[in-house]
Amino acid sequence: MGKTLLIVNPCSGKAKMKTELLNVVNILSADGSLVTVYPTKARGDATEFAAGVKENEYEKIVVCGGDGTLNEVITGIMRSGIACTLGYIPSGTLNEWSSGLQISRSIKRAAEDITTGKKIRLDIGKFGDKYFSYTASFGAFTRTSYAASQDMRNALGHLGYLLEGIRDLDTLRPYSVRITADGETLDGIKSLGNIKPIRLKFKTDTYETEGDFLFGAVSNSMSVGGIVKFDESAVKLNDGEFEVLLIRNPDNILKLQPIIDGILKKDLNREGIEFFTAKNITVTGGAGMSWTLDGEYARGEDTVEIKNLHNAIELIVPQ
Repeated sequence: MGKTLLIVNPCSGKAKMKTELLNVVNILSADGSLVTVYPTKARGDATEFAAGVKENEYEKIVVCGGDGTLNEVITGIMRSGIACTLGYIPSGTLNEWSSGLQISRSIKRAAEDITTGKKIRLDIGKFGDKYFSYTASFGAFTRTSYAASQDMRNALGHLGYLLEGIRDLDTLRPYSVRITADGETLDGIKSLGNIKPIRLKFKTDTYETEGDFLFGAVSNSMSVGGIVKFDESAVKLNDGEFEVLLIRNPDNILKLQPIIDGILKKDLNREGIEFFTAKNITVTGGAGMSWTLDGEYARGEDTVEIKNLHNAIELIVPQ
């Protein structure tokens, strides 16, 4: 008889998992598996609990919650070093990562797919001593995802993030940062109204550039924030490389429109947009700046190593 660990965030999304829990347990145990349910109690709780799981203690670990809960469980598993199979039932507000993997937003359907799906290997990002499944971002609006309260997210969904983002307009501040990735370098400070850019330098083995940037994301996902969407044919979640997107600070407000237009049309060859791939990135000079890892806050340091851990986890996805 197999054993399944179900880690549940009862407050994620609109707390709909509270009414669906029994159905999910019945689905996961239909093949005779013994299902152990662990409801999270506070931020960071899922990481601590997952890190305590022993090798071969469970046949699979199923996460039911939002992007933040998934991030916590993956962080715990990576820190423990155990090999296990993950299942994901998205019940959060954005569910960014799951959308690119065709995982259903229906709790019932996602649970059923875990019992009949296929196993794939996926890359994971390491940010210093932290981990992320789909994005590490900085600059404009990155505070929004972790500043919006759970009650606001539950009640307003995407609108909750938007309202928090509007509040952010008067609080953005510049930072001096240098980023090195596979031998490449990028650098960039000016202002555009209330939105102030961040000083950056990026470097990879084959690329070097510098400038003033309003936003940046190191991602392993089909989109960032559900707004910046990449060409799905060009993005692979297990190719050992990140997609790096940087938005330059335009000289004047009129140059911002072509940038926005390019992002909406997935045309990343526009002036003001930097896009490249990299396996490993070194960020220097970012002490005190705010990052988000899968929507959760992370404080920058003078030097941060961002590494792609190729095929680090095994995940069940729909057939």
